[in-house]
Amino acid sequence: MRVTVGMSGGVDSSVAALLLRRSGVEVSGTFMKNWEEDDPDYPCTALDDMRDALEVCERLSIDLTVENFTEEYRQRVFREFLQEYEAGRTPNPDILCNREIKFRAFLDSALENGADRIATGHYARVDCVDGRFRLLRGCDRNKDQSYFLYALDQKALSRSLFPVGELKKTEVRRLAAEAGFGNHAKKDSTGICFIGERRFTPFLQRYLFAQPGDIVTPEGRLIGTHKGAIFYTLGQRSGLGIGGVADCEDLPWFVVDKDLSTNTITVAQGNDHPLLYSDALEVVQVNWIAGTAPELPRSCSAKIRYRQPDQHCRIEVMSHERLLVHFDVPQRAVTPGQSVVFYDGEECLGGGVIDKRICQ
Repeated sequence: MRVTVGMSGGVDSSVAALLLRRSGVEVSGTFMKNWEEDDPDYPCTALDDMRDALEVCERLSIDLTVENFTEEYRQRVFREFLQEYEAGRTPNPDILCNREIKFRAFLDSALENGADRIATGHYARVDCVDGRFRLLRGCDRNKDQSYFLYALDQKALSRSLFPVGELKKTEVRRLAAEAGFGNHAKKDSTGICFIGERRFTPFLQRYLFAQPGDIVTPEGRLIGTHKGAIFYTLGQRSGLGIGGVADCEDLPWFVVDKDLSTNTITVAQGNDHPLLYSDALEVVQVNWIAGTAPELPRSCSAKIRYRQPDQHCRIEVMSHERLLVHFDVPQRAVTPGQSVVFYDGEECLGGGVIDKRICQ
């Protein structure tokens, strides 16, 4: 079997390649270049990452090729990313990148070049039951990345391997150190390359036009101005620029609503303000990993953000393209544009994009 590993330069994909090499399969590596931009103030780390990937491949005596997916990334990921912000939602580009680049463009390229499978360093697992491929949580619950993979389909799962999915992160770093990998202690990536460590709003302002507007309380009191409603997300605390407000308690302010038609954001005080909570949400762009929807309505668990503990919910059909999800416990900062992902025990069933939050 021939396997092409998506080498990011990080420790996880490096150990994925190591484990496959030890298993005796024919292994090669591919470094994906997804973004091109010269910015001396906030340089992209892609060149350093590529050097790390090359060093690992040389140590393992496997070939490394570089695939340029910048056009695919701009058209399939970054354009949708901007469109979602223009519509007032907060997208998750990591999920888009997995669906469109790593498990579509990269997968197609690897298969065309003779690979039988691709592999990545994701903390997730795949098995096959009665001819159906299932996406399972990674064994290290602190690193489980199935949330970011819910948009995959049967083709992608049938051709994908996740060699580190059975391991704890500490074990991955130990194996990397024993193998002499220079990146064994490398810090985990915490963002997407085209944003990196930049200040987020100034970056978006390069691509999106927005006008300053009013910041108001739920009672309609004007207490400040903002840089453009599209740049703010529900539950946001930082970057509001609200100082002491007369006749108000000394508590932090949070975004509880925004209205693009009036270019207004509404803020309220307190981490547990009732307006931050929603009892239900509506979901669009639903993907069921099995290829067909389970029998609905049904109860299961769900996450509305990465690392959130499982939340019990009930899924109902609203229309052919829309689901209604009721939670047993109201959820804080349900954010349109983000994803809700469904689970049945260890299995990730799929998920979709949050379109509306419902407060009762």
